[in-house]
Amino acid sequence: MADYLVIVESPAKAKTIGKYLGSKYMVKASMGHVRDLPKSQLGVDVDHEFEPKYITIRGKGDILKELKDSSKKVKAVYLAADPDREGEAIAWHLAQSLDIDPQKPVRVVFNEITKEAVKDAFKHPRSVNMDLVHAQQARRILDRLVGYRISPLLWKKVKRGLSAGRVQSVAVRLIVDREREIQAFNPEEYWTVNALCEHQAERFTAQFHGYGEEKVELKSKDEVDQLLSRIEGQEFKVARVKASVRKRNPAPPFTTSSLQQEAARKLGFRTQKTMAVAQQLYEGIEMPGAGAVGLITYMRTDSTRIADGARQEAAEYIKGNFGPDYLPTSARQYAAKKGAQDAHEAIRPTSLSRHPDLLKDILSRDQLRLYRLIFERFVASLMAAALLDTMTVDIEVGEAVFRANGSKIKFPGFMKLYIEDNDDQDEESRMLPALEEGLVLKPRPGIQPEQHFTQPPPRYSEARLVKAMEELGIGRPSTYAPTIDVIQKRGYVLLESKRFIPTELGEIVVDLMKEFFPTIVDADFTAQLEQQLDDVEEGMQNYVKMLDSFYRGLETYLQTAEESMEHVQLEEEFADEYCDKCGRRMVYKHGRFGKFLACPGFPECRNAKPILKHIGVDCPRCGKPLVERRGKKRRVFYGCSGYPECNYVLWDKPTGHACPVCGEPMVEKRKAKSDVVNEVCSNPECSTHHVSEQRG
Repeated sequence: MADYLVIVESPAKAKTIGKYLGSKYMVKASMGHVRDLPKSQLGVDVDHEFEPKYITIRGKGDILKELKDSSKKVKAVYLAADPDREGEAIAWHLAQSLDIDPQKPVRVVFNEITKEAVKDAFKHPRSVNMDLVHAQQARRILDRLVGYRISPLLWKKVKRGLSAGRVQSVAVRLIVDREREIQAFNPEEYWTVNALCEHQAERFTAQFHGYGEEKVELKSKDEVDQLLSRIEGQEFKVARVKASVRKRNPAPPFTTSSLQQEAARKLGFRTQKTMAVAQQLYEGIEMPGAGAVGLITYMRTDSTRIADGARQEAAEYIKGNFGPDYLPTSARQYAAKKGAQDAHEAIRPTSLSRHPDLLKDILSRDQLRLYRLIFERFVASLMAAALLDTMTVDIEVGEAVFRANGSKIKFPGFMKLYIEDNDDQDEESRMLPALEEGLVLKPRPGIQPEQHFTQPPPRYSEARLVKAMEELGIGRPSTYAPTIDVIQKRGYVLLESKRFIPTELGEIVVDLMKEFFPTIVDADFTAQLEQQLDDVEEGMQNYVKMLDSFYRGLETYLQTAEESMEHVQLEEEFADEYCDKCGRRMVYKHGRFGKFLACPGFPECRNAKPILKHIGVDCPRCGKPLVERRGKKRRVFYGCSGYPECNYVLWDKPTGHACPVCGEPMVEKRKAKSDVVNEVCSNPECSTHHVSEQRG
């Protein structure tokens, strides 16, 4: 018979912790929150200090009854939810539901799920931190006030089913504003002129820099022609050579935001997937001979802080695997970003003895890829800086100056293990030949003028949106992924080619919010609210006063909007297809997975079907057109429009050409992290490649 009951959120976590604690402890899972505000009403008494009305979440009654029964059979109950605001609130709700005094030492927290960390945590239980609970409760009430007071107004004035959100509305505005920047962008012409130079059989490129000491930008072909006429017949003489050694420091260990961004860039993971896989690595993986082991520290953090023990272990690992030269002369310290809560460590492996290569047969493909990313980033963050030999050369051609830059790795340092994706480039391939001042290069190098146009700012990818939210102070580590998910579910934005595009509905809602609820969609105001929530967590601000100040402003906006907001009629966008069930002309609708065709006779007629995007290539099996489709996980593939009669599919886009060797369709294969596309055979047993083509 167990003496103690330990309650955690998930069965996986319960299984891992149960093995560490032994038979005296009974470990059960609450499956997340057991209480919440009711869905059918506001659930907050705004006239009595914003007192929340909590009810048992539907479906959690049996779980709560089991926990109550178990709590009566033990000497003590420990609440071991995750070590953040949400976890503290779950612990408090459990205490309320199980009649446990939250002021007694019932709360146990650990940043990593390892035997040592868990056992040590149970030696130091504490009371429930009510400042953390108040901060989470204040966030929940803020979101409820915005959602349940503004959303009904949008239902009445625009369309049923819409919602407003304190963080989601700002995220949608970022996407809408960026789209309008792109639409209003006027490209400007500019030119580059490259000189192809050679010295001692080594070729390199120098780009026009200016005249004399003045940097000059070429903005028209006339200016290019003037340059070419001025340098015609002139010798290419090396005027200045500047050589130096540049130090390059590693990126810090991962926070939630940087992990989501890097996993998107390097692994192609969406934010929800990154957090789901990280949760699995944190809660525990079954290891042969060791049972379930948590492989990484807690994954919701904005801190780059590293524990002394982990730092020492990393130093030993680096010295043993790379040599003493790869350790910095003094241990690296990473300062917390402005506004960071710094409540937890950075995301890191719980032990460097568990190298990714040793876990190949234990982890799933996605788990292994993410774990390797975390492992290598952490180790690299504590390694010595890389040293690069750099050279800048100015070449005078009459009055014109052409400049060439080159570098090569002198000492790889951290780059031997890991390079942040933004900086992932071949440093070794750009070194210049040995040049000296006064050297005259070949008299007639090749000249390459090239016209360009300035480009608009890029649409937001998930990684870019997370970065923008973090930089603006919108949301916190636990909110990025849910926010991105909900703005797609509401039909406010679409994700096309891994970039967010606002829908007409999204633009209309943002415009209404900007007009009638300007502070709700103001990034600075939202960031200030986040800071106030942090102050509540630190015990520096009363959450009731904070809510009262916010609500008074919201009520003023609501009154004006009720009186002045006009009804908005969303126009249907008709397609050229007709419903094959009732004959009505089909209309375009926006859903979670993009545009689709639907019958306007809903709900009498519920006919709907995907939009077939023809790609101009016929099916090699039956001759019908191939179309672009999306699978359940949104991955694009190419299939026959005659499905289900013909089930021919390709994962890569066919080019319309047949392989000259085996006759199978040729397809496009994009080179990783570039715009270079190779045309290859779709037959995996055939190795036919065509020359690469550059895509803009």
